[in-house]
Amino acid sequence: MKLNLEFYKRDSLTVAKDLLGKILVRKIDGVELKARIVEVEAYTGIHDKACHTYGGKITPRTEIMFGQAGKLYIYLIYGMYDLVNIVTGEEGDGEAVLIRGVEPIENLNIISQNRFSKNYDELTSYQRKNLTNGPGKLTKALKLNRNDNRKSLFEEEIYLIDDGYKDFEIISAPRIGVDYAEEDANLPYRFYIKGNDYVSVQ
Repeated sequence: MKLNLEFYKRDSLTVAKDLLGKILVRKIDGVELKARIVEVEAYTGIHDKACHTYGGKITPRTEIMFGQAGKLYIYLIYGMYDLVNIVTGEEGDGEAVLIRGVEPIENLNIISQNRFSKNYDELTSYQRKNLTNGPGKLTKALKLNRNDNRKSLFEEEIYLIDDGYKDFEIISAPRIGVDYAEEDANLPYRFYIKGNDYVSVQ
């Protein structure tokens, strides 16, 4: 079942935990790449010092976060990695959830080719572990980039589905790489599936 607008219109902390176990579908040239979400981070809006919308500032880059839920917010870091976020909450909230790790489950050869230019069975154990266990890795593997910024998850190109998978334990921990956020850097707003191999940091 494809996730609807009401799913995304809730606060980012609730949506983040509920995104775990859901399947991200990326359709390219009629082929569906599928990966299960196993790690996320919540960014709770204008009062969250780690969030791009902290203080209510609206810029050409961040205005998408103040818009309708269920759209992609994709931005570049370190001049080389595209990171994919999902806008959540009501319009004006400025909230989003970062997708940090996914487990590939369909069309693994294409996913592997996108990431390492070789089929899945040709990957080393190190490459398999590092296929999609990080926010910059998964965007390369699923061919998500800034050209997909602002796209809706209610179309057929990129969307999320719920296959009922719930057999896992959720762990909460501080977010990664937000040392600039002062006291908010320690908030336990990173959530992941315990023991999953595609979690970036356990």
